[in-house]
Amino acid sequence: MSGATNPSGHSRAVRRWFRTIAATVLVGIVVSGCAGQAAAEARSQATRAAGSPDDAMQAAAAIDAFGFDFYKSGLTSSGNDVFSPASIVLALSMAQVGARGETASQMDAVLHSALGAGGGNGINSLSQALAGLSGTVKDPAGKEHQQTLRITNAPFSQQGLQLEGPFLDTLASRYGAGLRLVDFQSDPDGARRLINSWVNDQTEQRIPELLEKLDPLTRLVLVNAIYLKAPWLEAFAESDTKTAPFTRPDGSQVSVPTMSLSLSEGRYASGSGWQAVELPYLIGPLAMTIVVPDDLVAFEHGLDAALFAQITAGLGAAEVDLTLPRFKVETKSDLSSALAGMGMPLAFDPGRADFSGITAQEQLYIEKVVHQANIAVDEKGTEATAATAVVMALASAAPSQAVTLHVDRPFLFAVRDTKTGAILFLGRVVDPSL
Repeated sequence: MSGATNPSGHSRAVRRWFRTIAATVLVGIVVSGCAGQAAAEARSQATRAAGSPDDAMQAAAAIDAFGFDFYKSGLTSSGNDVFSPASIVLALSMAQVGARGETASQMDAVLHSALGAGGGNGINSLSQALAGLSGTVKDPAGKEHQQTLRITNAPFSQQGLQLEGPFLDTLASRYGAGLRLVDFQSDPDGARRLINSWVNDQTEQRIPELLEKLDPLTRLVLVNAIYLKAPWLEAFAESDTKTAPFTRPDGSQVSVPTMSLSLSEGRYASGSGWQAVELPYLIGPLAMTIVVPDDLVAFEHGLDAALFAQITAGLGAAEVDLTLPRFKVETKSDLSSALAGMGMPLAFDPGRADFSGITAQEQLYIEKVVHQANIAVDEKGTEATAATAVVMALASAAPSQAVTLHVDRPFLFAVRDTKTGAILFLGRVVDPSL
């Protein structure tokens, strides 16, 4: 499995985090209401598993490897783009917990064994480690700032659907998640609004409507949300921001607000056709790595987790005069086709998907995987959020979809007896003006 190799300093930091983290799962039922529907939350009695630094590193490497595979899969457009590999893997891995047979094998390959031998303890360990990146800290001038990194999971299930005990135990012990019971069958739009409300709250109102439509055949929606608000360790002075040219891929230029910062103790690396710099946030080791290729398209062809690991491993102390445009990017898409094309088509096949580890009552498949992400970078720091919803539906009858047919090209026709199937007339039209 390819993946990024983390510096030893990051490994030591992970171990420090674990000495300060303890978590348990509360047992009980919590009822919350939204848009005419209330969700009862049922939790397994399983306690949150202890984290392991080694498992966290394995999960991080898997997420990185998936992320660069996904980046190169062709989903990204020729324009601006942003997505969260972590959010996508976390949401999909909840479904993988209940996958069986070849469905599970395909998901494991695409997700680079993110669940690991511990049945999700790598995911659990990484989530606990990342929780240590939130808190109130002081910048070099002594001013206090709040840094927030919040990762939350929420499975929403059809009321009355009998879910397997081991699946519920894993949701509690590895994802810290209880099961929210809703009524997709009789009120799919009410359930959709409730899920969107949860995502909206978790993302600080940056993703107000993740899901646009659900139908009565929906049975389970596995949702992950990530929210980040982090100030730079060294902020850019707003007074230094000036309008400067930026060259687009086609060679044309546009003028944009551009920030400036002189890093006396920066971290920088360069190689054949590229330069890189790392901008740390106040609570380390969280940082933004910026890679600037001479030719983006050519560079992307060879980009993978191993190359990115080489770039980050090569970062060293340097004085850096940096200019960086302020930017905001947002994307939203259904990842189903891309994920199927990456090697897990069975999960999306209503007739062949095997999620019997989730429920034996009905045959489920993944109907769609909706992902939305946005990021804003300015002089003070970064605010970013992502949400992923894995929508699982009843496989015995695929949901109907609206279609459009324009008969605007040559066509065949048949006049037939539908009772017996006998064709009475058969022909074609290639030019209806004749």
